[in-house]
Amino acid sequence: MKTVNTLHAPQPIGPYAQAVISNGLLFVSGQIGLDPASNEMAGEDIKHQTDQVLANLAAILEQAGSSPEKVVKTTLFLADLADFAVVNGLYGDFFGDHKPARSTVQVAGLPRSARIEIELVAEV
Repeated sequence: MKTVNTLHAPQPIGPYAQAVISNGLLFVSGQIGLDPASNEMAGEDIKHQTDQVLANLAAILEQAGSSPEKVVKTTLFLADLADFAVVNGLYGDFFGDHKPARSTVQVAGLPRSARIEIELVAEV
């Protein structure tokens, strides 16, 4: 196993790695909308937080030598499923024609009162 870390995504706020490569797969820990420069939430609204989450994921994918086109599976955690349409649009723009497997669930709460968290698995 190899640990992946980049300064272009928030540093972990707990005892875990940003991502781990094992057997040709990249396992990316859940990312919330923290701006890596300020360590503050990118905004309170779902659009700004989702944009930041996707930027964080892109930075980790790049650091690992992967890309959005190599993502196999994502899991989206939403504080409110009413945000689904906005998230789905931004998510679709991020992945373009690529359609990884996906699960989306509403949760009771997320770290730092985030509105969204996304984790993923990708090929490297």
